[in-house]
Amino acid sequence: MATPTTELFPMDQNPTPEAERESTFLQHYPPDFARKVFAEIIATYLLVFVTCGSAAISSADEHKISRLGASVAGGLIVTVMIYAVGHVSGAHMNPAVTLAFAAIRHFPWKQVPFYGAAQLTGAISASFTLLVLLHPIKHVGTTSPSGSDLQALIMEMVVTFSMMFITSAVATDTKAIGELAGIAVGSAVCITSILAGPVSGGSMNPARSLGPAIASDEYKGIWIYVVGPVTGTLMGAWSYNLIRMPQKPVHAISPRSFSFKLRAIKDQEGEV
Repeated sequence: MATPTTELFPMDQNPTPEAERESTFLQHYPPDFARKVFAEIIATYLLVFVTCGSAAISSADEHKISRLGASVAGGLIVTVMIYAVGHVSGAHMNPAVTLAFAAIRHFPWKQVPFYGAAQLTGAISASFTLLVLLHPIKHVGTTSPSGSDLQALIMEMVVTFSMMFITSAVATDTKAIGELAGIAVGSAVCITSILAGPVSGGSMNPARSLGPAIASDEYKGIWIYVVGPVTGTLMGAWSYNLIRMPQKPVHAISPRSFSFKLRAIKDQEGEV
């Protein structure tokens, strides 16, 4: 006697419009996206708190913090935050950097507004915190041209170009020594801010200038610190893309050979 069989019909494979919308949304905004945005708020807050706080104290009394010390503090906080949240959000801390990464297709365009809003939120919050803590100082790290607007604009473009060129190298090129990204970018920020400080204030970051401007109600030349950094970062990112080496095996210094150099030396000493 034959055993009756049940014919199985495949389920409908056509997704509903709601499922398609949900899939598209998750593609652009993965479940951990909120964490990335929050990380950008914290990182930008601390960046602006340190850089603008040290700049404000230096402007009020150079015996407490020198201009050189303020520049070094800015570079160090960038280094620290890259190592702290770089693996979470990329540690952009700068709307111009986020825009440049998107322009060279290393960051989704649809996430740019959220990152920009997070960075501005962190910068504005830090600036108002400084306004309370550093009272009676009224200008909490605001940036304004020391000479002409054209001089400040060109300076911001050049130093931001330098910063973004180095950032693109260590953050987007697999052949670069990735372990040193924080040190490289932080050093670039420190060096360029030392040079640009007396001319433009060395902002290199629209959020870093807009936050203190809003808290201090001081908007002199504020357009320079939006146009200059955005133009500089776009040029820096595109320029590195032009010289980027093709993806093929190389015999140059690799991240592994550098990061494990000391360990190899110790192993050899142990064998001896």
